[in-house]
Amino acid sequence: MSLVCPSAESSVGPLLPSVAMLRRFDVAGPRYTSYPTADRFVEAFDAADYAQALRQRRSAGARALPLSLYVHVPFCESLCYFCACNKIVTRHHERATQYLGYLAKEIQLQTEQLGRGASVSQLHLGGGSPTFLDDAHLAQLMGMLHGAFNFTPDCERSIEIDPRTVDAERLANLAVLGFNRLSFGVQDFDHEVQKAIHRIQPAAQVFELMAAARQLGFKSVNIDLIHGLPLQTVESFERTLAKVCELRPDRVALYAYAHLPDRFKAQRRIHIEQLPAAADKVQMLARSIAVLSAAGYVHIGMDHFALPQDALAVAKRQGRLHRNFQGYSTQPDCDLVALGVSAIGRIGATYSQNAKSLPDYYDHLDQHRLPVVRGLALTRDDLLRRAVIMALMCQGRLDFEAMGQAHLIDFRDHFAPEFAALGPLIAHGLVRLSDHALEVTPMGWFFVRAIAMVFDRYLQADRNRTRYSRVV
Repeated sequence: MSLVCPSAESSVGPLLPSVAMLRRFDVAGPRYTSYPTADRFVEAFDAADYAQALRQRRSAGARALPLSLYVHVPFCESLCYFCACNKIVTRHHERATQYLGYLAKEIQLQTEQLGRGASVSQLHLGGGSPTFLDDAHLAQLMGMLHGAFNFTPDCERSIEIDPRTVDAERLANLAVLGFNRLSFGVQDFDHEVQKAIHRIQPAAQVFELMAAARQLGFKSVNIDLIHGLPLQTVESFERTLAKVCELRPDRVALYAYAHLPDRFKAQRRIHIEQLPAAADKVQMLARSIAVLSAAGYVHIGMDHFALPQDALAVAKRQGRLHRNFQGYSTQPDCDLVALGVSAIGRIGATYSQNAKSLPDYYDHLDQHRLPVVRGLALTRDDLLRRAVIMALMCQGRLDFEAMGQAHLIDFRDHFAPEFAALGPLIAHGLVRLSDHALEVTPMGWFFVRAIAMVFDRYLQADRNRTRYSRVV
């Protein structure tokens, strides 16, 4: 099998981690959709701190880059056992009416500090299942957003879709509302796996929706898959990959299932003895890289693939790739305003998170308070290490001179302890170290989270890592 290194177009020979390597490097660690990670947020950072960050951005005026905007819709009609998202399972769609009323209050509070008409170049609706909202609710939400923000002509407007909740007519309405990017949650096409995770959706339904999306002219369509689910085998997942190649979405997000039943109650319904072994998960990932690469996809990094002409692949080639709370993104260093229960945002050198439960979220807004309950003001060291970790996760390469000049440090001297800790990773061929750069090898991409962990100052002082999923 031929694996394609995410940092190059060339292919390499047969390559899979050994059992011994898995035992050593398949450790628990963060996914690094941010640094510092969300579990480092503190309650000492509150709504007043967030409001100040918004005002500081407002004072930048025309110098401020366009915003990214995230809206969290927590509702789902049924429970998927694998899910680790903040969601509320209900069939009472009238709850959406109340929720939108509170979103309007939050938008008002945000714009009081940020100013109305801030430029937005990226919008993402996530959940939960945003398509829990009916067409009228979606129109109401988009009207609220358009009244508060100024969307750029080329704005990326994406929405996560549960295929079981839409048809071609609803997709057409999404296009009318201005959405130009879709993400279908598929996870796996195997019927037995679908039963084990309580998410039955026939392949024919997804194929019909994909055909409709193509006909309607959506710029980019993503398919979400998960490997490591109960009853999955290397052979069964190969069949799912074949269907994905037949669908030919613009992007594929291939996430590793993280079994953390102590944290996520729904996962207690999954039988641990039905989960594939780590070696099989690696094989699934390896086959995914090989199959999708042979089908013409670029391996963006870690768990994302895109066709060469897709904006994500273009950003990769041009060095503009970034990671945020939705995964890989085309827009580097973009402030993110997050709306809704539990939503996480980033403004300047700060992170913030809204209240995680609906009662708390509603209570803050009833008292005319921004619902931010925790966050973090980043230090100079945080900003430096964030840049290092993002370079590894997005480009698979650290250029010492460029990083040193950007942050006014002698990189090798500043990170001397980290370079010492890289020894085992170098010895096992996961990274290559030269006088000028550190590069992730094709083998290293299986363990890129473990490589990034070396530069995580918080993690090195924290021995309690059981709250994280394993890196493979």
